[in-house]
Amino acid sequence: MSPLLEVAQISTIPSSEFIAALGGCYEKSPWVAERAHAAAPFASLAALASALREAVDGATDAERLALLRSHPDLAGKAALAGELTSESTAEQCHAGLSSLSADELARFTKLNEAYTARFGFPFILAVRNANKATIFAAFERRVHKIAWMRLNELVRPNPTGFLTCHVLDTARGCPAAGMRIELKRRVESSNGARGTRTRVRKTCGAQTQSTDAVTHAAAVGPGGGGGDSWAEVGSFLTNEDGRIVGALSASSGAKAAGTARRGPVLKDGAMARGVYEWTFHVGDYFAAAGATFAPCGTPFLGQVPLRFGIDDAESHYHVPLLCSPFSFSTYRGS
Repeated sequence: MSPLLEVAQISTIPSSEFIAALGGCYEKSPWVAERAHAAAPFASLAALASALREAVDGATDAERLALLRSHPDLAGKAALAGELTSESTAEQCHAGLSSLSADELARFTKLNEAYTARFGFPFILAVRNANKATIFAAFERRVHKIAWMRLNELVRPNPTGFLTCHVLDTARGCPAAGMRIELKRRVESSNGARGTRTRVRKTCGAQTQSTDAVTHAAAVGPGGGGGDSWAEVGSFLTNEDGRIVGALSASSGAKAAGTARRGPVLKDGAMARGVYEWTFHVGDYFAAAGATFAPCGTPFLGQVPLRFGIDDAESHYHVPLLCSPFSFSTYRGS
């Protein structure tokens, strides 16, 4: 895979190079990149995506209809004949559409034909992070999402995004101080296959280092199934306000990280699109806190794994946990 372009770089290259680099973001429609080039320079990857979107929104009805019709059917005749663009081929293969059973293929054919007959253009879905079940359940138009996902494969986002966390003890009505939390990231190779060793940045409070350690998890949930490979990002302790302040090492002890500088878990370019998972050691926290209502034996909640996705690496993702010995909830905050 070619190195990612920088936003500053893509903002200054000639129109011909711009079109060559980004012309494939919208299926067989390089005119979108050609018109978006006029909006340069771009402040961020999101601004670049917005310029591409505006080029489509400002096109004539005939041009936009031609763009829709240029997309291939999912698992359709073009795919079977090997006539897809390289982008569509990789995306459909990643979603498992190259290995359909006869019944699944017949179902796709029926759905494709019904959708085209009703709307006059093929069913379009961003399948890069989808699977067959997702596609069957979401037969609707996703043109700009496809372009956004392809753009992220070509241009590096600005290092403005960061990840934070906050844990609240809802049983006692206070911040969950001294809870151990671990963060890991799902590993994918350059061709989309999972389970390949990769080098990642490991950020622990104010310290950042590189690591190529890969762990394996059998957890099943959104974004993956059993046998996924995971790279450790870091291990942390919450401070008196229930926020992450630093790394937890084998010799640090339960309170050693409490003097570390507060700050984002991922920042300065370490923030990347992908699937992540927090592991909150809820059982240990409530046991150490001496909560009289917590079970004395096996805790109902020992560890709470929380899997989430980061799609925009230029934005702030705040992923907190509200917990008691018997329940938990989360949301994307700000």
